[in-house]
Amino acid sequence: PRLFLLLTCVALFGNSVALIIALLGVTSWMATARLVRGQVLSLRSQDFIKASEALGAGGRLIIFKHLIPNTLTVILVAATLRIGGIILTEAALSFLGIGVPPPIPSWGKMVFEGRDVLLSAWWVSTFPGLAIVLTVVAYNLLGDALKDAFDPRQFV
Repeated sequence: PRLFLLLTCVALFGNSVALIIALLGVTSWMATARLVRGQVLSLRSQDFIKASEALGAGGRLIIFKHLIPNTLTVILVAATLRIGGIILTEAALSFLGIGVPPPIPSWGKMVFEGRDVLLSAWWVSTFPGLAIVLTVVAYNLLGDALKDAFDPRQFV
């Protein structure tokens, strides 16, 4: 559904960098919002939140002192892991010819341009493809390392 929505919007409104960025941002926030909602619902039932409420802390104080700091790690890890998917989506759109406009370089466009000479000049497509793979793997490893570093159950 996400790729179909992206294809439809780009076909209707044309391809520009601002539109691609806006569409990727609009279509990738929903899963992170579900994670944040689950984290907040889990935190609301914790004893330290109930203790703050019992001591007379208002809603804003609880939100800014307890909920946001305990949710930022979830947001950071989810955003880091989402970057890889966004890079792959942009490369796929550029490979299909509906990504960023021609003067702007894109790894997906480089892979597309090298597909005709793949047997004689394999490096034209291979190196941009390797750059995509290595970048996505690096962001996923960073997200996994952040998850391990911020996981409070790791030391139990």
